[in-house]
Amino acid sequence: MITFTISLIALVLGYLLYGRFVERIISPDDRVTPAVSKNDGVDFIVLPNWKVFMIQFLNIAGTGPIFGAIMGAKFGPAAYLWIVFGCIFAGAVHDYLSGMLSIRNDGVGLPELVGKYLGNTAKTIMLVFSVLLLVLVGSVFVYSPAEILKGLWGDFGMWIIIIFVYYVFATMLPVDKIIGKIYPLFAFSLLFMALALLVCLYIKMPQLPELWDGIGNMGAEHFGMTDNIFPCLFITVACGAISGFHATQSPLMARCVKSEKMGRPVFYGAMITEGVVALIWAAVSSWFFFGGGAETVGLNLSASAPRIVVAVSMSWLGIMGGILAVIGVVAAPITSGDT
Repeated sequence: MITFTISLIALVLGYLLYGRFVERIISPDDRVTPAVSKNDGVDFIVLPNWKVFMIQFLNIAGTGPIFGAIMGAKFGPAAYLWIVFGCIFAGAVHDYLSGMLSIRNDGVGLPELVGKYLGNTAKTIMLVFSVLLLVLVGSVFVYSPAEILKGLWGDFGMWIIIIFVYYVFATMLPVDKIIGKIYPLFAFSLLFMALALLVCLYIKMPQLPELWDGIGNMGAEHFGMTDNIFPCLFITVACGAISGFHATQSPLMARCVKSEKMGRPVFYGAMITEGVVALIWAAVSSWFFFGGGAETVGLNLSASAPRIVVAVSMSWLGIMGGILAVIGVVAAPITSGDT
C-alpha cells in the first residue's frame, strides 16, 4: 500500500505543479471562446464548469482506466509507474493541448487541427487513421458494457442493439439534451465506485506488491507470461495513462467551455482523475492477483476483467454499492463510444 499511496500523491502533485507549468506555456486569457462566439444551441453551447468536467471525464474514460488497469496489474508495480508518469507528462498534457488548440481554432476537431499545423497530407492520413481506429475503439466500447450487462440480466445481442440505439439519439440531439443531463449522473457513479474502493483499500490494507519487490514482469512467474514488459504495458493500460483517441474527444468540450482558464481543470484535471481511477483499480487488481483476492471473491486468476469488476464491487461494496459501481463501469465505455 506504500507504493500505491505515493503514486496517488504523485498524481495530485502532478496536477498542481506540472499542470500549472503547462498552463503557463499556453497562457490562457479572457478571449471569447467558441461556446460564446459560435453558440448554436446544438454543439456549441455554454455549459456549467462542473458539468463540462464531468462530461470530459466520461468522454475520455472508456474501458482503459478499469479493464486496462486490471490487466496491467498482472505486470506488477511497474503498472503504477506507467499510470503516474504517463498521466502527468503525456496523457494530461496531450488532452490539455488538444482542448486548448481547439478552443483557439473555433472549436474544430482533430483532423482540422492537424491540417492547419502539419499540412493537408498529414490531415488526410489522420482522417483515414482516425476513422479506422475509432471504428475499432467504438466496437470495444459496445462489446465491453454489453459483456457486463449480459452477466447481470438479458441477452448479449439485446444489449448491443440497445447501446447502438442510445448512440444514435445521443449523437443526433443537442449536447445538452441527453449528454448534458445524464453524463453527470454516470460520472457520479464512476467516481463513487472509485472513492468507495479507495476507502475499502485503506480499511482492509491488503498486502500488495511494492516497487522494491521489483519492477520486472511479475506475470512471468505467476501467469506464464514472457519476461518482456514493454511495450505490452503501454498498450494494456491505455486510457488510464495516455490514449490518442482523447484528442478526438477534447474538442467536444472545447465547444462548451466559457473561459480558457477552465482548460486546466477540465482537460488536464479530467485526465488526472482518470489516472486516479486507473491507479485504484490497479491496486485492487494487485490484491486480486497477488494477495489472495481471487479466492476471496470466488473467482480463478484467469477470470475476465468484467467478471472481476462485478465480483469485487459486490464483495467490497455490498449490493447497492456494487450496483452503483457497475453502472459507473458500464457507463464509461458507453459514454466514450457515443461521443
